[in-house]
Amino acid sequence: MKADTVTKTFISDNHIFADLFNQYLYGGRQVLVPGQLEERDSTELSLPYGDDGAIVPVQKFRDVKKLCAAKTDGKTDYVLFCAEAQLRTHFAMPVRNSLYDALAYAEQVEAASRSHRHKMEEARKKAKAEQALKEPQGTRKTGPAKEASHGKGDGETAEKKKPDPGEFLGGFWKEDRLIPVVTLTIWLGPGEWEGPRSLFEMLDRRDPELLPYMNDYRMNLAAPGMMTDEEIMRYRTGLREVMFFIKYSKDRKKLAEIMDSDRERFENLERRAADMIEAVTGTRMHYKKGEETVNVCKAILDIQQEAYDQGKLQGKLEGERNEQTNTLREKERADAEKSRADAAERELLRLKEEIRRLRVQLAGGN
Repeated sequence: MKADTVTKTFISDNHIFADLFNQYLYGGRQVLVPGQLEERDSTELSLPYGDDGAIVPVQKFRDVKKLCAAKTDGKTDYVLFCAEAQLRTHFAMPVRNSLYDALAYAEQVEAASRSHRHKMEEARKKAKAEQALKEPQGTRKTGPAKEASHGKGDGETAEKKKPDPGEFLGGFWKEDRLIPVVTLTIWLGPGEWEGPRSLFEMLDRRDPELLPYMNDYRMNLAAPGMMTDEEIMRYRTGLREVMFFIKYSKDRKKLAEIMDSDRERFENLERRAADMIEAVTGTRMHYKKGEETVNVCKAILDIQQEAYDQGKLQGKLEGERNEQTNTLREKERADAEKSRADAAERELLRLKEEIRRLRVQLAGGN
């Protein structure tokens, strides 16, 4: 679908993506910097692990996923930010997003396990090679060399570290840490989000004695119809105009007021934002696809003028149809009237002929 493609392309831009999360998470403060964002594979693929070693691939596709690497106190902090754009209400969104997040964490655990296995294997190979070099030329064994108890260089840490049974089983070691995952759903409809916003809202029965032992999952939701104008004004990119247009797409009078109050931005809106407005709201604006900026105010006036002209033409055609209908009805009435008059005249002639015939009969009888 065109709207899905346009939406994902628009949100995946680093400036738009950073603007989206800066408003939602930080109230408009410019914490996320576009240059810190790195596109990640949006496929969530995990190989569930367990005692039986079963491998069952689970694969899901996100809309947009980016890794943020920010310097804090001389250290680099990493966070995975994910965006899910919705053109229609998804009534199981809390479960869907929780699955995405769980898969993202599971993939990190699997990546850590792969890294440990690789390092330990490299350390064993290095120790084996070093042991072989230490043995006299004539006494080297042709079989596997005994592994050294201490290695050096890149494999030293992996060789010295002996995972305990729990670490060996899960592949995730005690000192390993996960990168935080934050998922934000963007509702691109003009009204409120009608679906549940947390896992608990989806439960058939919420026993207060059970809830403390269950983990809720709360959606992060950005919906223009549920935001104040002040909140939307915090956006600094074309996302501001997109959100305003979506919010007031059913209220043309209010939309006109918003456009008039922010005329300079609406008259020079970046083309991708105009494409987004057109795709999401169904507003068919006329502008050259190659233009870098679009005068949305003029485009809307052109739409209104076109609608007015079409209305006038429709009215003219309707008037002509009505006139033709009235003329036809007048003709039908006239024809009916003439038909009745002809029938009456024929009946009168018949009666006269009958009277004449009776007179002749009477005259002959005398």
